[in-house]
Amino acid sequence: MYAGGGNGTVAQGLAAVEVAPIEGRAGWLVRNALRDRLEESGAASSSKRYLLQIKLDDRLEGLGLLSDDTIGRERRTLRARYQLVDNATGDVVLDATAGSDAGIDVVSSEYATIAAEQTALENLARDVADRIVTRLTLQLHQGS
Repeated sequence: MYAGGGNGTVAQGLAAVEVAPIEGRAGWLVRNALRDRLEESGAASSSKRYLLQIKLDDRLEGLGLLSDDTIGRERRTLRARYQLVDNATGDVVLDATAGSDAGIDVVSSEYATIAAEQTALENLARDVADRIVTRLTLQLHQGS
């Protein structure tokens, strides 16, 4: 799949992907993680052949109720629906989803809980970005 290293078809294909802006903090995190991974894949391409469009769904929900009716556990879920569009033809080359979730303990310190929620979002953004890049890699490998 990675034959040719940075000069290979897949690496050059990944380097030719432009990531469209994504709404919200989660979008900013996912976009930056994607851009980092795509730029690592090969030489930066000045002409972007593909546009990656992503819509995110970020949810935080309470799960476990304690005996005093407070929430003791939360789950943060980050889902991405993405499309890889060929800029030359406007054709959708790939239409897929990726997602991940994390459990968070709700503790007595509100600061610690908020910090855990933010850390979970950062980790989820990196995980979703990795899943998207893996799927893009497979698609570009099959197309070569």
